[in-house]
Amino acid sequence: MASVRFQGVSKTYQKDILALAKFDVEVQDSEFLVLVGPSGCGKSTTLRILAGLEEPTTGEVFIDDRNVTDIKPQDRDIAMVFQNYALYPHMTVYNNMAFSLRMKKMPGDKIDHNVKEAAEILGISDYLQRKPKELSGGQRQRVALGRAIVRHPAVFLFDEPLSNLDAKLRVQMRNELSQLHTKLKSTMIYVTHDQAEAMTLGDRIVVLKDGYIQQIDTPLDLYDNPDNSFVAGFIGSPSMNFLNIVLKDGIIHVGDITLENAPITGIPEGEYLFGIRPEDIHPSEGSRLSGEVEVVETLGNENIIYLKFSGRQFAARCGPKVKAVTGGMFEFSIDFDRSHLFNLDGIKMRVNET
Repeated sequence: MASVRFQGVSKTYQKDILALAKFDVEVQDSEFLVLVGPSGCGKSTTLRILAGLEEPTTGEVFIDDRNVTDIKPQDRDIAMVFQNYALYPHMTVYNNMAFSLRMKKMPGDKIDHNVKEAAEILGISDYLQRKPKELSGGQRQRVALGRAIVRHPAVFLFDEPLSNLDAKLRVQMRNELSQLHTKLKSTMIYVTHDQAEAMTLGDRIVVLKDGYIQQIDTPLDLYDNPDNSFVAGFIGSPSMNFLNIVLKDGIIHVGDITLENAPITGIPEGEYLFGIRPEDIHPSEGSRLSGEVEVVETLGNENIIYLKFSGRQFAARCGPKVKAVTGGMFEFSIDFDRSHLFNLDGIKMRVNET
């Protein structure tokens, strides 16, 4: 177990390609920190810098109070789990898990204890004599996890480890990773582009875009109090709905529609971006707000209704009994207490507060 600190870390590749900028993050001992963002945002670069597979252009990296910036990967006391498992196909599960310990010349009885202990934790004791080709995707991922666990590292690093699994198995493995963190009480840093993984796994989440940190917060605070429109739109599925509005005399104007029941105080008049999540849009017969239904996703426990409103696609998350017909009109109301207001640069404004 260990803390991790990134201090002023940046990474620029040839031709001035910026991968990471001004990365200052401290990971607490035993914390599960998730780095999330779209492709090319810098999350994998961050992980590789911590692992020693990339050198930072500027800045330093600390594990506990030890500066590891110039230390070789094998001397950093970290273990990394990759997206493609990276198992040796000619070796048994046992030998895959034991390989790094043998390289360290650990005594055979200690190796045997560590391998069997990790296999028991992961439920793969019956597969120790099989080879990777004889395992399912989920079993291979457990072996990759086991290979990391046997080393008892100070920090676990995960680089999109579930992206090759099908949807059902991803959910199962998310639960197992969460349970594993509880059992081991280890420091874990996890990279993903999947915001559902980030929300369900992380104690805290770092949201990245174009190499820059957008927000660091707990999952619920990211969801309820996004700092900007990027975070608001990235976290949540379906994503937040946005409208271009004009605020005048404390009233929201959406095109030729006025939302007189949505007073906003303490905000200068002008143009803004108004955000509302799909679950905060409710069916309301007789409402002045309506849009033409484009798609209805029936999920059993809920219906996701996509409609066209004020020139944009709007999504409403409704109960299973709420019916809508493609091509028909859907009348709705908005829970303005749950709304968000951003300036045209995407920065969060305070709504309904003086």
